[in-house]
Amino acid sequence: MAPNAPSSDALSSYRLRPNPDDPALTERVAGFDERGEPVTLSVTVERPLTLYLNAREIVTMMTILDHPAYLALGYLLNQNMLQVDDEVTGIDYDDDLGVVVVRTPVETDFEDKLKKRTLTSGCAQGTTFGDLMESLAHVSLPQTELKTSWLYALTQSINTTPSLYLTAGAIHGCVLCAQDKPLVYMEDVGRHNAVDKIAGWMFDQKVTGADKIFYTTGRLTSEMVIKTVRMGIPVLVSRSGFTAWGVALAKQCGLTLIGRARGKRFVVLSGENRITYDQNLAYVVDESMKSRRKGAEADHD
Repeated sequence: MAPNAPSSDALSSYRLRPNPDDPALTERVAGFDERGEPVTLSVTVERPLTLYLNAREIVTMMTILDHPAYLALGYLLNQNMLQVDDEVTGIDYDDDLGVVVVRTPVETDFEDKLKKRTLTSGCAQGTTFGDLMESLAHVSLPQTELKTSWLYALTQSINTTPSLYLTAGAIHGCVLCAQDKPLVYMEDVGRHNAVDKIAGWMFDQKVTGADKIFYTTGRLTSEMVIKTVRMGIPVLVSRSGFTAWGVALAKQCGLTLIGRARGKRFVVLSGENRITYDQNLAYVVDESMKSRRKGAEADHD
């Protein structure tokens, strides 16, 4: 087994994870490297998917199309077009047409919401509505504990899990976790798609977010905060950085917001009260200081 490869025990915690060997998700493309030498590499395939709610066309998304039903459900949930207690009578997907239809017992009119649509920083398909923002004012997230040892174990497991990111890049990943175990790992060309697929899976499997941790490879924007809160998850973690509005919304909603999580380092800008610092990092600080001293001595010489 390669030095950084995950153990079979680590992979066994997943209920759903990427399949980088799926031939529909990548294709081989020929090119040239910096020396003019021919190279062939795997690139991620993106395709359009048009979502209908009953007879109404809602949006066309660019996606890798590995879980269209979960993506459709999650999009509708996170845009407040479906509620967690709503009934879904069927989901029809046509691969040739690139169309997915979510069916409910009663048709719903979203014209007013669509008029109030605003673009967010995710990409052109990422949208949020005025009433969605208003709903955050009444959110009460559970005070679920987060141990730093869980966080360190999760980043190690996730970063070594076989994925499209490791195979081809040009992709974002989101992971639903419970304590130190990753449960569901979704990838897509847009991070909003990846989080929506997890929301759809949770709805379909009747999984609640109260005791979960959400990990994303992308930026901690207002969109990511809103969607995490919509799923009832109290902790959001990223190896990337923050936006000011994302931090402000996290504080408003009582969400624990952790960024720059790499190795055993992280920064928390909201909800620090949930964190239990259960691992002594003195040796990490000591080694860091030693490294800095050596660097300073080398510069002086």
